[in-house]
Amino acid sequence: MPSISTAAPQFLVNELSEALAFYQERLGFSVDFVYEGFYAGVSRDGATIHLKCAPKLEAERAHQRSGEHLDAYLDVSGVAQFHDEFTERGVPITRPLEERPWGRREFHVEDPDGYILCFSEAA
Repeated sequence: MPSISTAAPQFLVNELSEALAFYQERLGFSVDFVYEGFYAGVSRDGATIHLKCAPKLEAERAHQRSGEHLDAYLDVSGVAQFHDEFTERGVPITRPLEERPWGRREFHVEDPDGYILCFSEAA
């Protein structure tokens, strides 16, 4: 039976080195690969994100922020610990940790290129 083993969003970034530093130092991801200085993959606990150095539409980023539209949703355990870890590391938290009406505890962070990641745990 065919199956999908994983999925990885691809974020367009202005500076690959800056994006890699943010994901490593602030969010605790590991660098899985870097290809020819313009493409890379990072992961943490099985969650993977690909980063590509390429122009992006600033209007799209503004639209995502204004409507709290997510670029990545990460289902986690220990959401409060993630929140504390990221707060200590100075990660921009754009929506505070709170219990949501759909039975989840969540918070949002924004990376240097304006991508919004939601960290969520069943309440």
